[in-house]
Amino acid sequence: MINKTVENARQALQGVQDGMTLMLGGFGLCGIPENSIQELLRLGVKNLTCISNNAGVDDFGIGLLLQQHQVKKMISSYVGENAEFERQLLSGELEVDLIPQGTLAERIRAGGAGIPAFFTPAGFGTEVGEGKETREFDGKMYLMESWLRADFSFVKAWKGDTAGNLIYKGTARNFNPMMATAGKITVAEVEELVPAGELDPNMIHTPGIFVQRIFEGKNYEKRIEQRTVRTA
Repeated sequence: MINKTVENARQALQGVQDGMTLMLGGFGLCGIPENSIQELLRLGVKNLTCISNNAGVDDFGIGLLLQQHQVKKMISSYVGENAEFERQLLSGELEVDLIPQGTLAERIRAGGAGIPAFFTPAGFGTEVGEGKETREFDGKMYLMESWLRADFSFVKAWKGDTAGNLIYKGTARNFNPMMATAGKITVAEVEELVPAGELDPNMIHTPGIFVQRIFEGKNYEKRIEQRTVRTA
C-alpha cells in the first residue's frame, strides 16, 4: 500500500523555491496550514505568489510571510484584518489581485478539474472586469475567468491517513478541499494521522490521489481573529 507520510514540515516542503506560486488553505485563521507556514518562514524563500482566501493577520498566518517580505503577490478575496498587507499594498511593495470570493473558489476548483476558463456574472461592469473577455448568455453579460493552479498547495485537515485521504472539520472545508486538487504537489498537515483503512470512506473529503505528502502537525494555536463573547 502507498505510504505518503513524511516526518515533519521540513521534509514536506522539500523543493519549495523562490518565485513559486503557492496555495494556502483555510478561511480566516480557521484551518490554515500553520506548520507549513512556519517552515516557509524558516526557509526564507522569496518572491512568492500566494493564493489564499485572506492574508492572515499581522502576527499570524500569511501575515508572518508578509512581515518578512517573502510575498511578491497576493491573490485573495478578503484582506481586511491585516494592517501590514494594507501598508505594502498602498506603498506599491506588494502586487495584489482582489477577486470576488466565489470567483476565487471557482477558479481554484477549475484548476483542479482541468478547466482552463469559465464564465461568471460576478464583477461584470466593475474594475474586476477590466480587460477581460465578456460574452452574453440568455440576455445577461458574463466575464471569462481563468483557472488557478500552484506549484505547491498547502492544506490543513482534521484527520488523514497514510495514503493521503483527508477529512476536514467545519469551516476548514471552505478552501482546503479545492486547493488540494490544484497543486502540482499537495502537502497536507493533519491533527491526527491514522493508518490507511481506518477512515470511513463515506466521510473522506479529499481522496488521497490528490495528496503527495502528509504529516501530523504539532502545536496548533487555532487563533480567532475577533473573539466575541456573550455576558451571562
